[in-house]
Amino acid sequence: MSDDGATENGDGVRARPRKAPTAFRTISEVADDLQIPQHVLRFWETKFPQLKPLKRGGGRRYYRPEDIALLRRISDLLYTQGYTIKGVQRLLREGGLDEAGAAPELPLGEPERDEEEDAATLALREALDTLERLAHELRALVQRN
Repeated sequence: MSDDGATENGDGVRARPRKAPTAFRTISEVADDLQIPQHVLRFWETKFPQLKPLKRGGGRRYYRPEDIALLRRISDLLYTQGYTIKGVQRLLREGGLDEAGAAPELPLGEPERDEEEDAATLALREALDTLERLAHELRALVQRN
């Protein structure tokens, strides 16, 4: 370890210096830590008004530890527990996350669905059925000729 806190990994490449747990982090640091692309973090900022990183000159974002904790929870709810963005928004709006960031877990295999999503799914299934029927009819016509 050098004097600036940077370390070398086994390949001799210098790793990023370790920051204090209370330090602010850039979007690239947060994206690396959470393994979420930067564009997704910026998108989530538009969907979840509770996420308010500080923005400095040039629009550079600095995430507070509480922002990072919220991002971890949002990621878990969306990617692990199967919530939709609307479902997570509802949880945040209604205070469904406790102080530790916990939300009620959904049973596995039953991801949350909202009415708008169900209507869209139904419309897609109907369209798929129609296309499959038409494809069957076309195959029959081709075989006759």
